[in-house]
Amino acid sequence: MELTPLYQKHITCGLCTHTFKTTKIRGRFVRAKDHSSDLMPIYEDQSLNPNLYHVYLCPECGYSFTDDFASYFPPGGKEEIEEKISRHWQHLDFSGERSIDEAVKAFKLAIYIAVIKREKSITLAGLYLRLSWLFRGRDDSQEQRFQRLAVEAYKDAYSKEDYTGSQITTERVLYLIAELSLRLGEEDEATRHFSKIIERQHTSTDRKMVHMAKERWQLYREDRKAL
Repeated sequence: MELTPLYQKHITCGLCTHTFKTTKIRGRFVRAKDHSSDLMPIYEDQSLNPNLYHVYLCPECGYSFTDDFASYFPPGGKEEIEEKISRHWQHLDFSGERSIDEAVKAFKLAIYIAVIKREKSITLAGLYLRLSWLFRGRDDSQEQRFQRLAVEAYKDAYSKEDYTGSQITTERVLYLIAELSLRLGEEDEATRHFSKIIERQHTSTDRKMVHMAKERWQLYREDRKAL
């Protein structure tokens, strides 16, 4: 039997406990040919973009979440989600192949729920960044809107160090703050945060991120001189 790129995975909803199917892409079919400077993977086949399926969406109650969400709900959190989303839910089913528009809806719902649940800033930052990637190439001002929200969430995560214990390093957080600031035209912020990474170069365990920061900053300065 020939393997297909897409497959169905069973997920249990963290809100209503309904078990539903969601689509994922088999790893062997995911091929990134490059990465943009804000770490967005550029895939050989853009239709096989795992980001489209990053968010799980329960067709029964509308609860949208990712693997990064905590299972914990703050007091009143479940009730607020049920009141604001589940009560008005039209039983949309995103379990099949997703369009970009469907993925955008899923991300926006997940962000709304993450705010209600008071998820960590690093989780919110990741959602904002991934959503900005979905808007790229569509000539949409929404890309910058979500880049700006991502920067603020990454700054908050950095100040709280709420990514401690995860695979995300301080250098990665600083790099994304710097890079997104640069894309938004905030050169002073970019300079400050690139400098913070470079200052850590002798003690850092994330050598790849330090190298990327130095290269990116050098390239930017050369481009400025050429103007």
